[in-house]
Amino acid sequence: MISFTSNIKNEIAFYTGTKNEEMATLSAIIRNNSKYDDKKIIVSTENSKVARRIYLLLSDIYNLNVSITDKDNAFNRNRLYLIQASGDIVFVLKDLQIVDDNFQYKKTISDYMIENDDDRRAYLRGIFLSCGSINDPKTSRYHLEFFINNVDEAYFVNSLLNMYYLNSKVILKDKKYMVYIKEAEKIGDFLRIIGANNAVMYYEDIRIYRDHKNMTNRLNNMEQANIEKTINTAIEQINDINLIMKVYGEDLLDEKTKEVCKYRIKYPESSLQELSEIMSRELNRNITKSGINHRFRKIKELAKRVKESSE
Repeated sequence: MISFTSNIKNEIAFYTGTKNEEMATLSAIIRNNSKYDDKKIIVSTENSKVARRIYLLLSDIYNLNVSITDKDNAFNRNRLYLIQASGDIVFVLKDLQIVDDNFQYKKTISDYMIENDDDRRAYLRGIFLSCGSINDPKTSRYHLEFFINNVDEAYFVNSLLNMYYLNSKVILKDKKYMVYIKEAEKIGDFLRIIGANNAVMYYEDIRIYRDHKNMTNRLNNMEQANIEKTINTAIEQINDINLIMKVYGEDLLDEKTKEVCKYRIKYPESSLQELSEIMSRELNRNITKSGINHRFRKIKELAKRVKESSE
């Protein structure tokens, strides 16, 4: 079964843009998922469409000699695709802001690589293709993450994400830096940013369904809690009434309070609102909830005095 992450990568793998956008995407991929020297670049991926996309980017933009091979992945059952490029590698790595003039790794890329919104989105697209994953909202909690080797790159990606107010964070995990987002709405926003429109529709449908289900469960729990509270309150009121009747009978009660006692015992599971409606209908006069509540407070106070005197 294809994972949600694989579906997203399949969708955005062949997202077309300007040359600058495609360079930004390629730069993100090579900075975060490659091995290189001055003779070759090797990129690995488990996704065949992503492999094909990297192949085309390297060959079309820089006219490199590119090949794809696949082999068994030692860590899982998926195939591992290796994209190897040769040619003027030094120029390519400098042009993509991977290395500086001394062929040393550049901690940050130059501003011109991400000078506009489309370029920034393209870079984030490349980051996701190289090291990103999102949990399927149908089967798990909401979680988007990128595992990045270099601390400077991790904080750069984090700042790039937060330019879109995605509230991403960075933590050190398993000797790598994990940039992550946990808010459901923010993850949906990220999918829009990288142009994964089909994934957005799937994700939002599931999110809305889960939110509706959670709300229904909360309402059911609240309703159950209210029912239990009503029953417990009614039991306390009946116990107070029985105590008063046992010790003093009806002599201490006025006529209206006697009516309330009679209807409470007759309808032990009714709420005060329901009791007021029943009494109003059967006695043919308006009996308010607040009036009934006032009489029950009197009954409770009287029962308390009975308990204190007996003690």
